[in-house]
Amino acid sequence: MKSLSSLSAVILAFILITSCGKEESGQLIGSQNRPKWAGFNPYGMVYVPSGTLTIGQSDQDVFSTYAQRSKALSISGFFMDDTEITNNEYRQFVEWVRDSTARTILGYVDDPDGDGNEQLDWETELDYELDQESLQDMYFQGDMAFEGKKEMDYASLKYKYEWVDWQKAAHDPAATRKSLIKKEEVKIFPDTLCWIRDFTYSYNEPQTRNYFWHPAFDDYPVVGVNWKQSTAFCNWRTKLWNMYKADEPNTEEFRLPSEAEWEYAARGGHDLSPYPWGGPYMRNSKGCLLANFKPGRGNYPEDGGMHTVKADAYFPNDYGLYCMAGNVAEWTSSAFHENAYKHEHDLNADYRYDANDSDPEAYKRKVLRGGSWKDIAYYCQTGTRSWEFQDTSKSYIGFRCVITFLGRSINDF
Repeated sequence: MKSLSSLSAVILAFILITSCGKEESGQLIGSQNRPKWAGFNPYGMVYVPSGTLTIGQSDQDVFSTYAQRSKALSISGFFMDDTEITNNEYRQFVEWVRDSTARTILGYVDDPDGDGNEQLDWETELDYELDQESLQDMYFQGDMAFEGKKEMDYASLKYKYEWVDWQKAAHDPAATRKSLIKKEEVKIFPDTLCWIRDFTYSYNEPQTRNYFWHPAFDDYPVVGVNWKQSTAFCNWRTKLWNMYKADEPNTEEFRLPSEAEWEYAARGGHDLSPYPWGGPYMRNSKGCLLANFKPGRGNYPEDGGMHTVKADAYFPNDYGLYCMAGNVAEWTSSAFHENAYKHEHDLNADYRYDANDSDPEAYKRKVLRGGSWKDIAYYCQTGTRSWEFQDTSKSYIGFRCVITFLGRSINDF
């Protein structure tokens, strides 16, 4: 009797499955054949959980700028680089653009899908010595060559990419898809001459010659990159990841943090504290300096660094982020306006303007945060705002990337 009941159940199940000829069996079970998504923890990044903060000046407004008025905000969780992008990490970008340029010249392209959409062939090995003649346009020639050396003209390397103007898509009903796709072409090599240009009557030629190339500085933060170059790096990093993980959907991109995200991460959970370590001073109880900045007049090396230091120098804050105060100031995605806090929403605040080259200079200001090795303590405070023009490169400005976490909070898992 028991065997008969089991047989009947099997037959009934078979009828239910095959009667309509569909997998759903008449039930609402959602779309099938969806790609799997388990999330990911990007290498070299730490998670900053969703939360709230009181953005703004957490100490006195020394210069009476009134540009850091306090405001309560909520921020969605995201991953952030635990250090500033280093010379060696940025060099990977430069070499990728170099190799892609060489492959284009040599015709190393293929059409893997047979649909006419050609892609660079990254499987074929490059031999710059063997292909010197074909790649001669990438090297200095004639009077441009120094002492007859065969040197590549890295300064001419350009990175091309596209991005979507989501703000225009949301606010302009008449916008076409074509008008939403923006194209950029950026020279990506760091401005190594900034070490000389930034300081009048100062001997910094050794930094110009060595800082980006010498192995001694591999783990130091990259400098001499403007806002456009930093943004291009973020786009390339996204492309690099998607090329490696083509089977996993990743609709989010590596990007520069917004001003609010940066301050939230820098505070490390210590709301209203003036510095990332939570305390009100730049020294600990033993009198040791806690960041790379300018401690006294004409006294740069007291904190252990004459210029920049390694990107993971000093102790991290409670989120695991290094040098959120000092070392190099950092680009954010936010446009600078003295009264921006008044206009920003209290949910993922973001004051942004994508300035064109033809726009007035005032529209091209981008927010800098964190202070640098040449700044006084005031600029190292988590709430202090400063700015620079988006096409300007300095020997004391770098950046780090973030990527939005998809979900409520990683702590829920």
